[in-house]
Amino acid sequence: LSMCSKICYAIGGAPNQVAGSAASFFLQIYLLDIAHITPFHASLVLFIGKASGAVTDPVAGFFISKSRWTKIGRLMPWVLACTPFTIISYFLMWYLPPFVSGRVAWYLTFHCLFQALTTLFQVPYSALTMFLSTDQKDRDSATAYRMTMEVLGTLIGASLQGQIVASAHVSPHCTVNPSVNTTDSWHDTPSIPDPSDPLSHQGKVYMIAAGVIAGVYLLGIVILFLGVKERDDPYALNSDRAIPFCKGLALTMKHGPYVKLTASFLLISTAVQLEQGNFVLFCTHAAGLRNHFQYLVVTILVSAVVSVPFWQKFLQRFGKKCAACGISWMIPFAVMLVTIPNLILAYFVAFVSGLSIAASLLLPWSMLPDVVDNFRLQNPHGKGHETIFYSSYVFFTKMSAGIGLGISAAGLEFTGYKPGICRQSDDVILTLKLLIGAVPAILILLGLFILLFYPITEESRKETKLALEELR
Repeated sequence: LSMCSKICYAIGGAPNQVAGSAASFFLQIYLLDIAHITPFHASLVLFIGKASGAVTDPVAGFFISKSRWTKIGRLMPWVLACTPFTIISYFLMWYLPPFVSGRVAWYLTFHCLFQALTTLFQVPYSALTMFLSTDQKDRDSATAYRMTMEVLGTLIGASLQGQIVASAHVSPHCTVNPSVNTTDSWHDTPSIPDPSDPLSHQGKVYMIAAGVIAGVYLLGIVILFLGVKERDDPYALNSDRAIPFCKGLALTMKHGPYVKLTASFLLISTAVQLEQGNFVLFCTHAAGLRNHFQYLVVTILVSAVVSVPFWQKFLQRFGKKCAACGISWMIPFAVMLVTIPNLILAYFVAFVSGLSIAASLLLPWSMLPDVVDNFRLQNPHGKGHETIFYSSYVFFTKMSAGIGLGISAAGLEFTGYKPGICRQSDDVILTLKLLIGAVPAILILLGLFILLFYPITEESRKETKLALEELR
């Protein structure tokens, strides 16, 4: 597999991460402080949106598994067809409608559409890994390229969004030191005026950011189409028949390595989503870092980008299960940030968190092809199961992340979060600290514990490779 093909394949996945990163870091604070909808309604938008994307996964897997081969492949037509609709739904998701009463329905509709359409892109795109090459090293290398570019896309999305919209969340009134000014009015005065129309400054900057990211989306998909050639299933015989979706799903759920891998990273990805979704809110309201949040986000993502090649070398030398230990590095430092909200410490925590996030992004997508190969060896006379594995994996991780984000936003509602004020109540600050520190730490530890029982080792991977080569 040529380096050019790997790079083009990797670039194709970046736009989804650019848009997803901007939404992960900024959608919650946008809904609360710019659109001025209640935390309860924001939790509904976040949860139902993620759930709609999750529900779309098995549906997408079902239809894609029944797709026929075309001149450009079986998966590529799905990637191309959903792209223009994804761009439109993303743009409208950040539009501030002039009416107030129907804003919740507006954001719920377009967030659900965006999540569903990104799923229609992500399932065939991620399954495409299995149709680039038959060699495990080639696929691992392509996955490393892809993860590097996707983390870079996450960095581009968060930094672009952060730099463009930072002025919408800064108010001179909120630079007052709370230890000096302790009057109740400091707590109750809105820091951000209500942007009652989409032509307000807050509405404009979010629309500009959405337009820029939509352009990046289009460019990445064009490069993917021009630079990647999809190959047919190299192990399938002419007599082999596609596994029916329902039967394949049942077999997938009984496949031990897949169940353990999915359960582990379901918890770990939920922890990472909680960190991303609440980090800007934590910096703004609980850590006194209102004017630094965009730079802290960039620090996290730069660290993640530069560390992906390190983790790729690490897992090649010491094994994939051993590399999972890096995910736990963020736990002690996140707890330190919560207990000692210091600016220098915050940047150090951001750097270490980036290392852990890179490991958590690279490992599942590097391990999933091994699980698919293991399944193929046990079921040698069937084909079309790849999209079932990938779609059901994304379903579980999205659903868990949606539940986590929904509960976190509902927790802010319960503790009395008020949009647009300079200082939140002590209960809200405590909730944000728990969502950044204790809850992700518990989820990561549980996920790593389950991963201990993951049965595919480096030795069994080599045995599977040789057996599949003989089958081919």
